[in-house]
Amino acid sequence: MQKPRVYIDGYNLSLQQGTGVATYARNLSVALRELGAEVGVLYGGQSRTVSRNPLLREVAFFDAPLERRPHLKDMPRNILRTLALPFGEIATRVPVTGSVIREPLQNRLPHFDHIWNVKGLYDKQRLATKIAAGRIPIHFLQPPELMHWTFPLALRAMGAKNIYTLHDLVPLRLPYATLDNKRNYFRLLNHIAKHADHLVTISESSKKDIMSFFGVPEDRITVTYQAVDIPAALRSKPLHEVKNEVEGNFGIPFKGYFLYFGALEPRKNVTRMIEAHLASGVTDPLVLVGKKVWRRKRDLRFLAQHDRLLSMLDKNVSGGPLSRVVQLEYLTFPALVSLIRGAKAVLFPSLYEGFGLPALEAMTLGTPVLTSNTSSMPELVGDAALQINPYDTQAMVEAIRALASDEVLRGRLAEAGPARAEIFSVDRYHARLAALYGRFVTLPGG
Repeated sequence: MQKPRVYIDGYNLSLQQGTGVATYARNLSVALRELGAEVGVLYGGQSRTVSRNPLLREVAFFDAPLERRPHLKDMPRNILRTLALPFGEIATRVPVTGSVIREPLQNRLPHFDHIWNVKGLYDKQRLATKIAAGRIPIHFLQPPELMHWTFPLALRAMGAKNIYTLHDLVPLRLPYATLDNKRNYFRLLNHIAKHADHLVTISESSKKDIMSFFGVPEDRITVTYQAVDIPAALRSKPLHEVKNEVEGNFGIPFKGYFLYFGALEPRKNVTRMIEAHLASGVTDPLVLVGKKVWRRKRDLRFLAQHDRLLSMLDKNVSGGPLSRVVQLEYLTFPALVSLIRGAKAVLFPSLYEGFGLPALEAMTLGTPVLTSNTSSMPELVGDAALQINPYDTQAMVEAIRALASDEVLRGRLAEAGPARAEIFSVDRYHARLAALYGRFVTLPGG
């Protein structure tokens, strides 16, 4: 039986340090392989070399940083091309001969059977959302049967069914916590909601939001959730080795710290979390793993507080209150897994989440979790985590104190977490994807 061709976009896959959406896309590519699909990935790299020599085209593609923004002199040309939306863009197939050594890029690359590229595609679609409500047509010499866009993009594959994952509606639910142009964002999502062949989302909470904001019928949205696939070698690494890594590499006591990992941005509620940790009086330090993604000063008070507090972390003075807070910008995945396993508890009191991967990763590894009782978090964690109102700093203080002092509570959560995480196992995720894709293509054995 011939494999069905299913392509995904590489919009987030070029980011060196990754995002939740990048993880989603990579996991999706692996799932498609397991389901027996022929997987193509569409990039928007800035490669300039055009050659009949397949090797030179491959070298040029991997030589141009996939995330590099176009040069200023390219902007007029991009504007003209974007204005010509009805004509669309032609995707060029990138030869993959195996001559280029790709091992250093393995953490960034998805599974693929072949790669396609449209120069500067994602910058062009970004510009398109500002000047038109439609989607740029993409023409493939070998079009897919199904194009799964992993993000709401102003793009559509010609000759294929087009489905779009809408992870959440953060810019509309928490407009004060993002820098998106809300008008353009709403217009794009409204267009996609009306014209896509199907919509995909990652929680029942997000599904309800999409139905409410855009009037989408329930049968046009499929909830697949997400899955965490942590290699067995990392999950089962002996605890004495994990202890040596945590204490040797980071100088913090094994099971003697609280951990937050993720973007340091307003909707993650980092400011209240730090304030609650300091107010709790617990001596266990709070370790933050992530980068600041908020760049612009805003007038709203809590956003200004957020910026000031994170700026203070950069000037952390030994002996001061913030000396109980440790900030790490980026870790390899194996190091992060050890840090999660070595934590007394993971704190994830986000204001709004489409899914909440950090909480699932911590539960999978048997680390107690403190999280929010809002958006998707209750359906994700169930009774396997402490839930608090993320706007109630005092409730957070009391929960942190309980986790610090109550060994029985931590033991119960550590036991309940992996059992709850099984609901979102890789096998169950693949089964949900198989049901989704089976509506559009015939999968082997389907």
